[in-house]
Amino acid sequence: MMDRRSFLSASGALALLAAAPFPAFAQPRRFAPSRFSVELRGRGRDVLMIPGLMSGRHIWDAAVRATPGYRYHLLQVGGFAGEAVRGNGSGRILAPLAEEISAYIEANGLNRPAIVGHSMGGTLGMMLASRYPARVGRLMVVDMLPRPTALYGGTAGSNLAGMLDGLIDNDHARRAISGLIAAFSPPEDDGGSNADVVARAMHDLGRIDLTGELGNIRAPLTVVYAAPDARTRATADTAFRNAYRGARGAQLVRMDNAGHLIMADQPQRFARLLADFLR
Repeated sequence: MMDRRSFLSASGALALLAAAPFPAFAQPRRFAPSRFSVELRGRGRDVLMIPGLMSGRHIWDAAVRATPGYRYHLLQVGGFAGEAVRGNGSGRILAPLAEEISAYIEANGLNRPAIVGHSMGGTLGMMLASRYPARVGRLMVVDMLPRPTALYGGTAGSNLAGMLDGLIDNDHARRAISGLIAAFSPPEDDGGSNADVVARAMHDLGRIDLTGELGNIRAPLTVVYAAPDARTRATADTAFRNAYRGARGAQLVRMDNAGHLIMADQPQRFARLLADFLR
């Protein structure tokens, strides 16, 4: 989930991140996911990288390039960033995605891989680690709270819930979302995202609160969060510290001078952090 300011600050960096291709490796054969696709890069211990709302796998390019020695499973959600909708054509998005990612881990014999998720990908990472704890070795959440609406001041019981319900089967809302997609989709996203899938994903994000599930997470947890400027640091510290109070041993890392797309705004610092996390 991104706002215009964070997109504009990151757009130039994203163009550089996508400039150099990686060698392609064969897809796993034992499980064919219907709700996401996977591109494998590198060799070594397994790491699943999950992008956020409307994002493609290219957001991880610089970090993966700078951190060799692992086999990266770069996921891309059906309906986002030019990816075919396929299994995400109707119904809920988040819970079925988490279930299918868990099935992917099991079917391909991945031994407790590390999970790195940005924004909505961080929500999926928390769902995996709390609901399928035996299948996750460690988890990094990048700029996401257990209750996603808290990033924007939303509270349970506010008018926000009704507004989110209006995203479903509402032509006016779909047109607005289509405009949002057109404005925020970089050229490398190959046609942008599907408005219907984005609407249902936003609805899920607006309704979910994983605060009560944090205690189920057994894997080491690192939470990276953004502070665009000095004025926002104390507020961000308080929000993330309070939100993750129920997560045992969570390591909170503030990334200064970065917007929501931390890996694009601070690519070198994020790559160093990723290397430390994976070690």
